[in-house]
Amino acid sequence: MASRRIGKITDFDVRRSAKPRLSGRLDEPVAHVLLLNEDLTAMNHAAMLFFFLSASAAIAQEPLTPRERMLLDRIEKLEQRLAALEARAAGSEAPAQEAQAPFSAVQTEAAPSSLPAEAVPAGTTISVNLDGYYGYNFNRPFTGMNALRGYDVSGNSFAINQAGLVVERAPDVAAGRRLGARIDLMVGQATETLQGSPENELRPEVFRHLFQAYGTYIVPAGQGVTVDFGKWASSFGIEGNYTKDQFNYSRAYWFSFLPFYHMGIRASYPVTRHINATYWLTNGLNQTEDFNGFKSQAVLLNFQPSPRVSANLNYFAGQEQRRINGQAPRGRSHFIDSYVTWQASERWDFAAEAAYAIERLTPASPLRLVYGGAGYARYRLSPRFNLAGRFTYLNDRDALFSGKAQALKDATATATFDLADGFQMRWELRRDWSNRSFFLTNNPNVIRRGQATALVGLIWWFGGKQGPW
Repeated sequence: MASRRIGKITDFDVRRSAKPRLSGRLDEPVAHVLLLNEDLTAMNHAAMLFFFLSASAAIAQEPLTPRERMLLDRIEKLEQRLAALEARAAGSEAPAQEAQAPFSAVQTEAAPSSLPAEAVPAGTTISVNLDGYYGYNFNRPFTGMNALRGYDVSGNSFAINQAGLVVERAPDVAAGRRLGARIDLMVGQATETLQGSPENELRPEVFRHLFQAYGTYIVPAGQGVTVDFGKWASSFGIEGNYTKDQFNYSRAYWFSFLPFYHMGIRASYPVTRHINATYWLTNGLNQTEDFNGFKSQAVLLNFQPSPRVSANLNYFAGQEQRRINGQAPRGRSHFIDSYVTWQASERWDFAAEAAYAIERLTPASPLRLVYGGAGYARYRLSPRFNLAGRFTYLNDRDALFSGKAQALKDATATATFDLADGFQMRWELRRDWSNRSFFLTNNPNVIRRGQATALVGLIWWFGGKQGPW
């Protein structure tokens, strides 16, 4: 199995003129000017006639004849028409002038306004997160790195754990929309963890910053079959990518051991009101591009017997070894992972996880095994403050995870302050220990059985996406 360790012209009227007619919004002003010239000519003639008739009538002191009254009426109508044409010509010239002067004051003032409604389709959310920390390792390892950590890698350093952008348009059958898509872009230390190493990817630099990218279609069959194609975050392991949604700031060993993501196709279906079943066909564990030609499979069951309880049972089987001289070893990997969450009350939350993984490099190779679990508890002292604890056990008897045969444990305590909507501070103390000397110190010749770390993390997030990301 490959290592999973930290390591989107107008027509021309030739019959009327030998020159092409101006198109677009400039047609109206030209037409208005032509009509205006014709009316002005007629009005000039009428005015001269009116002046002559008026003078003659005044001299003769005789009443106007019917023809003279008709001419006066015509002049009055021409004046009204002229005023209307002038008003229309003035209104049409303003947009034309704006089009010819794109950097005019009018457009400059309009620039800061938001995008038109049609620029972002209905149901689309755009969200941003920023996650950083300062961490201190009391062993003061000479490498400056915390051993077996995925999201708090640095010791005695300020660090950007992750900066991310999430764009999503989820399907909404009730609104008549069966299509959807999601893209997660990210940079920072967590990116290096999530994207693995060249042992997992043929070209890791191509996809390193693309954490998730998949399209969705809900097939109108039964209760609706949700089909996704692309790259998605793994559902193996109770902990996820975005810190704001986790019990603790740092992640347990199982987060780093179990797969981070998969590339392929998946389909899920609500078997009953309380049970949802999902099937995956993927390139493998942490493989955006397949490196051995073998497709891995997974079956996942989610149980929700009540709104306060949720449980998952997941099974994965695949061939995760890379080709050697054009041939891939035929050994198989199997994972069984199960976890449950329980909201016991408005203040208490509990969670537990158990995992079992085996691998053979070839069918005749000795079995390599990893097993263990983790427990979580959280207590809300107030709506904006909670305390959480975690205990993890991972038996790496065949050095599949850490590279050394050992039994690992961690005990973690985290205080979370929700300082404002979309802004969180976390204080954390963590102790890792092993039954073997493994953890580095400031002296390259001294290795200890444990390490202790302290951390302060700051997390910002904002955008349209609600709930867990």
